[in-house]
Amino acid sequence: MLSWVVAGSGLLIGLVSLVWVRRVSARLEALKQSYWELRYDYTRLRSQVARLDPEAAPSDPEPVVSPSTATVSFVPLSTIRKKDR
Repeated sequence: MLSWVVAGSGLLIGLVSLVWVRRVSARLEALKQSYWELRYDYTRLRSQVARLDPEAAPSDPEPVVSPSTATVSFVPLSTIRKKDR
């Protein structure tokens, strides 16, 4: 009898965990989607502001690197966006 109780509680805990993981996964996907939409909007608005006032200096100027001095190119994996399925 005790083995049935242990097996049943293990099954119940497993099912609750599965439901919880799926819910957290859906929240994470929604959060990632919101992040990329916000990043897209920020870039779009920054370019609109730059067009409105082209003489103003950009708030975060990117460093200028000449191709002759750059020997290694590095792209962080966090900047590469995976395609939505």
